[in-house]
Amino acid sequence: MDIDKRERAERFVELHRAGCFLLPNAWDVGSARILQAAGFPAVATTSAGVAFSLGRPDHDFFADSEKENEKGEQSEGRVDRETMMRRVREIADGIAVPLSADLEDGYGEAPETVAATISMTLAAGAAGGNIEDFTGDRARPLYDAELSVDRIRAARAAVDAGGEPFVLVGRTDVLLVGGSLDESIRRANAYLAAGADCAFVPGAADATTIGTLVRELDGPLNVVMGLTGNALSLDDLRELGVRRVTVGGSIARAMYRHLLGAARELAERGTFSYAADQLSQTELNDLFRGGT
Repeated sequence: MDIDKRERAERFVELHRAGCFLLPNAWDVGSARILQAAGFPAVATTSAGVAFSLGRPDHDFFADSEKENEKGEQSEGRVDRETMMRRVREIADGIAVPLSADLEDGYGEAPETVAATISMTLAAGAAGGNIEDFTGDRARPLYDAELSVDRIRAARAAVDAGGEPFVLVGRTDVLLVGGSLDESIRRANAYLAAGADCAFVPGAADATTIGTLVRELDGPLNVVMGLTGNALSLDDLRELGVRRVTVGGSIARAMYRHLLGAARELAERGTFSYAADQLSQTELNDLFRGGT
């Protein structure tokens, strides 16, 4: 990691020490630069947005024919680890603020695979990354608790071996697969104890649930907003004690909703009213001129 990226990574670590900050999610260099230009202190990737930009599905339950091997390679069009790492590197090289990477399940079940993914993420210039416990297998939607802890422990060892500042986030998808809040707390605390710097519990969207997590967790909490137009504001989340707020693939999905609307207008009506609400060429040129 070069000096500039190391300084960015150090700033990213500091953001998790106190307070509450918003970490919006980008899917390519252009979207990341727009978020940077808006003044955000750091940017994250969204695996959903990256997948959609490549015309591929995001990580979800596998079809019966799908398999994932220990090299992080998926069938049925899912984004593989090498492709995701290329995108992470492109974005990290294209912005002047820290980048955190959505690493899904680490692109393989074995702790050794997760460790390799973390090492690749460090080499790509990212300042942080999430490892989740969602498997994609309907028969076993989450990795076993003990294995999940081993996976976070292996990720921590890879971070330490890399010797660079890096925020490791342990994500549990218990709530997303219909599990209990108590199980979410047990898993999140186990991941923090295994070396995660921050816990992430997607599916926690109301003040009562989030407040309980903040009280019961032994470390900083990340929540994701924007999935359903949640009514809680950043100020509300700050008052609840949340440390970090992400928006997942919601910005990308909003962009694709506008694209689909324009496509349908052109195809079905042959009109061009969609063009009344666009950024001008000059505005975009000004945003992107000068690179990082």
